[in-house]
Amino acid sequence: MNIVIVGGTQGLGRAIAEIYLAEGHQVCVCGRDTKKLNGWRYFGNENLDNFQLDITVSHELDSLFKYHQDKPIDLLINCAGIYINNRATTLTKSESLKLVNCNVLALNKLLSLTSEKMLAQGYGHIVALSSVAALIHYPGASLYSATKRSVLDLCNTYRTALADFGIKVTAVVPGYINTAQLRHLNGGDASKKLFIVEEYYAASLIVDRLARGEQRIIFPKRMHLLMSFLSFIPDKVLEFFLVTKK
Repeated sequence: MNIVIVGGTQGLGRAIAEIYLAEGHQVCVCGRDTKKLNGWRYFGNENLDNFQLDITVSHELDSLFKYHQDKPIDLLINCAGIYINNRATTLTKSESLKLVNCNVLALNKLLSLTSEKMLAQGYGHIVALSSVAALIHYPGASLYSATKRSVLDLCNTYRTALADFGIKVTAVVPGYINTAQLRHLNGGDASKKLFIVEEYYAASLIVDRLARGEQRIIFPKRMHLLMSFLSFIPDKVLEFFLVTKK
């Protein structure tokens, strides 16, 4: 397969790239700083390509698809996104817009361009990364969780639009993954995060379930069960226990 992974220079995206490269697929890894690939064990692999891309810059997205205009994209996976915690602190205007722009508006353009590409070639599979934070909604929930609910909505919309044309759309909905970024956000140690899973485990699970053609991949199972339970609790009760008083 010819695979494009947006947000693939580090973390989960790179772990997924490793698995596909080990299987012999052609993989183009995209990210804002491709220098992060220096020293990676697959750097220099004949099946690896890289493309410098900031998903929020419209002309860079256009350039990505011009770069691929003469070759197919069988699978595109978007792992790009940002996290800013507004449960404990108030977001600035620029931080709020940055979250929406990256996690929703830029993703929508990426999905649109990918759809055009795959409609022209007559097949393909589009994948976008959401979060279990998107599975419950209550007054005072974070803007981050709202953006990740939008990811689910976008996936549902594009899946409906593309289903009759041989194109699959999958939303990946993970809980905590022990990435370098999560550790950085938690003082160097994220091990106490609820039901946390290791990066390679998450990547392997995603690759396996994408091969099955699943429309929504939610994991780990215990986190999924917890979110399902919380969805039955009245909004005001969730707000009382989950919203940090500022």
